[in-house]
Amino acid sequence: MQIHEIQSIHKDKKGRRVGRGGQGGTYCGRGVKGQKSRAGRKMQPSIRELIKRYPKLRGYRYVRLNVSDSCLNLNALEKSFQDGDKITPVVLIEKKLVFRVGSKIPVVKILGRGEITKKLFISGCEASRGAKEKIEKAGGRINEKAKMKK
Repeated sequence: MQIHEIQSIHKDKKGRRVGRGGQGGTYCGRGVKGQKSRAGRKMQPSIRELIKRYPKLRGYRYVRLNVSDSCLNLNALEKSFQDGDKITPVVLIEKKLVFRVGSKIPVVKILGRGEITKKLFISGCEASRGAKEKIEKAGGRINEKAKMKK
């Protein structure tokens, strides 16, 4: 006797094909009737509607920052500087009142919240109307037109 001549004593038993209709078939975990139990159903998940609402942003994994301006109030200048100091965006970065955006120096705008009593000389920064009036009233000057090198 050789190996190709060996025969099995028992017949091969085939597994039950479920969820195919006909007699003796079961529901195969699909439940009874309805759209969800049919073959070829196409139902969108409910979270898809939420995902579609989000805007598609450009760039690799949406890392881009849209922060081009940094705002600063007068009360922060009052705390951090002495009478007669000269203030530029570079000085504000050194004092950690403003932070770089990537490697660039941001446009700094001074807002009028708080009071100022010190005479400060500000250049290279924008200022609101109220902040300008308060700085000039305290004896300081503001030069918005001076451009900063980046």
